[in-house]
Parts: sequence; C-alpha cells; structure tokens
Amino acid sequence: MKLASQNLKSGLPFWLSVVFASTAGTALADESAQGFLDGATLEVLSRNFYLNSDYRSPSPADKSYKQEWAQGFISTFESGFSPGTIGFGLDAHAFLGVKLDGGKGHSGTGLLPVDSDGRSEDNYSSGGAAMKVRASRTTLTFGEMLVETPVFDTADKRLQPEYATGFLLNSREFDGMNLVAGHFTAFKNQDSSSAKDDFYGYGANTEAGGISFLGADLFTQSPVGAALYASELTDTWHQYYANLHLKQSGVFLDANVYHTRDTGEALAGAIDNTASSLSGKYTLGAHAFTLAWQKINGDTPFDFVGGDSIYLANSIKYADFNGAHERSWQARYDLDLGPFGVPGLNFMTRYVKGSQIDGTHAPQGGAYNPFDETVGAFVPQQGDGGRHWERDIDLRYVVQSGSAKGLSLQLSHVSHRANTAQAGDDIDRVYVVIQYPLSFGRL
Repeated sequence: MKLASQNLKSGLPFWLSVVFASTAGTALADESAQGFLDGATLEVLSRNFYLNSDYRSPSPADKSYKQEWAQGFISTFESGFSPGTIGFGLDAHAFLGVKLDGGKGHSGTGLLPVDSDGRSEDNYSSGGAAMKVRASRTTLTFGEMLVETPVFDTADKRLQPEYATGFLLNSREFDGMNLVAGHFTAFKNQDSSSAKDDFYGYGANTEAGGISFLGADLFTQSPVGAALYASELTDTWHQYYANLHLKQSGVFLDANVYHTRDTGEALAGAIDNTASSLSGKYTLGAHAFTLAWQKINGDTPFDFVGGDSIYLANSIKYADFNGAHERSWQARYDLDLGPFGVPGLNFMTRYVKGSQIDGTHAPQGGAYNPFDETVGAFVPQQGDGGRHWERDIDLRYVVQSGSAKGLSLQLSHVSHRANTAQAGDDIDRVYVVIQYPLSFGRL
C-alpha cells in the first residue's frame, strides 16, 4: 500500500478525507459534550535540566566534555469541544528556555541552541497550536503537535519536546481498536524555536517533503494486544511495523518487527532492512526483571526520523543498537522502594551489549556509505566487527502528597563504550532533571 505524501499546501490527504468524511456522516449529536471552555485545561511544567557528557575518546568538535544547565517552562492548553454533531476545539502550547550555565567550550548538549560563534544561546522560546474537530469517537487535528506512533514519534528527551506540523487522525469507532493516520511536513527540533526545521536520522531526513503513515492498535481492551503500521518518507522509504504483546499476572511479553524498503528517488540510497526485538518482563512484588534480544538484518542501519520513532527493545538512553547486521541483548532490573518505606522512589539499572556490526556492504554512494572527496574513496558509517555496550543507572523520586505533590527528581548515569568499527562515542553522561507540574484544572 502506497501512502499519500503530497505537500500540506495541497490540502488534506485523500485517505484522511475519506476516513473523516465517512465518520462525520454517520455521527450522532452528543448532547452531553463538554463546551469549548467547560472542558478546557491549562498546565505548566517547570523543567530544570542539567546534562554533562564526558568524552573518553576523540569527541565531536574536539571537546573533552559538554555541559549545560537550563530552566524550561512548557505550557499546554487543551480546550474541550463545542457541542453538536461535529465539535470544534483548540490545543496550544508555549515554551521558554533559559540558560543557567553553558559556555562556548562545552556547548552542544541539545538543551540550548548554539549560535554561529559556537556559544549556547541565553534563552529561546517557541509556541504553536492545532485546531481539532471531533465527530462521534473520531478526532482530526491540524497544526503543530506531539505525535506518538511506532513509525513516527516526536521525542521529549531534553528541555523542550519535539513538535511536528501536519494532520493527525485518531478514530475509536470500533471497540478494542484505535485507527491512526497522519501526514507531517514541518518540524521543530528540541533545541530550536523554528517550526520549519527538518528531522534527521542516521542517513535519512525529512528535507524532501515529509512523512505519512497509517496504522491500527488492535485488541486494546484485552491482555493480548497488537499493532500494524505503514509509513512513507518522501522519496526515501516505505516502512512497515508489527507488534504483538501480552500482559497478564506479572508477565509482559513484547515482540516488534520493522521492515524498510527504499522508494521513489531513494534519497538515502538502496535500503532493504528488517529489524526485530523480543523482550520479556517478570514482576515479583517490588522487583521487576527484563531480558531482551534485538536483531538487525540488512546492509544498512535501521533508520528513522523523529527522536523516538524506534520501538525496538534495545533502543535505550544513549544508543539504539541498530547498526547493520547488529545483534544485541539486554538485562534490566527495576525496584520500587515504596514497599520498603519510601513511596515514590524507583531504581532502575540495565546493561545492553551489541556485536557483529558490519556496515561495509552498505550500497556505495548512499547515505550510509558516502564518497569522501578528502580521501577519494567510499567511507561507510560503520566498519566490520563493530561492537559496543551501554550501562544505565536511574534513580527517580516523585513526591506523593502535600504542597509539593507531583514534584519529581531524576538522577541518571549512562556509560557507553565502543570500538572503532562501531563508530560510536566512549562517553559517560550524567542527567539531573527536576520537574514540577502546575495544573490549573478545568477553566
């Protein structure tokens, strides 16, 4: 199935029009629908973020470390819907980020924009909005928004979330099923004020147009669930995704598979890649144990655009373990310290090891094996025999009651080590994130 990829200027993609029109035509008036303001909410999230990256090998821009500290405020307004057969509403967001510490010598963590002189900006801000229309149990949204699907997912990993501009349709007309469709052509990165940027992957990007997708989450009301999605990145690839999971009696099993094939002008080069993962989690009282296995079949890495558009088990804090032909495994342990007298305190540690990476067979001239004029030869992103590992330690506390209820403190440490064939950084990274949500409730 080929998905639409026309520019936003041409209007609503055909398949979105058909789905929404058929739903609106059969919808009945909802007399109990909340009004535009009666159902509105306003929230402000205060986010204080410190990030230190200590490079143990030659690093980007020859910096031995990058370190920034910043304060952000994320405001979110969500209206209700006007009453009637078709209801209208508005969602809006605004952001302000302020530098607390960060000099030219250690800028570039992703918390703050970097100016032409290589210095962190003192502050930056942005805002956006999206109109929404509801008929029955189907909602169509147009504008700038967060997106969360397995084939395109904006990230929230730094001071400011990523945003995408386009159309998004969600339909729950059938019990136990959620239908999703979207088309996006403009993007806002985590350290940018511009809503006209592009998203970049390992070799692919959204510069040629945008991304369109269609999918379904199945059996949403049963212990066994599934999902099927398909996407098209303009003149780059068709990507397909399937998921099957089981959650019952302290056991969670999750299987994911992606298949990516180049299409159109193949702007990232020839691609024929299958990526899969299988994970199992067992919870026993306050303890949880997870094991995961991940495998990449193909001469190119598993690639994606949008910071969280990878639902494979071993895509973790720093590395995605998605190199060409890579095999990786994970062991993870979680502890809820509530039963031990500290409610709201959680500990997590995990270790992932990847090996058998071979990027030398990536098609020459493509994004993953470009021609380097300085050496007069094709230079693949990764060599043969690549291997690496990552260890994460995370401690998070959320205040459970009182005037500071909802205040959270997260302390994370990441270590990543790689050989030259893997081409990743040897790095130790520290995150300190303090968040406090201010909810003004219904307006």
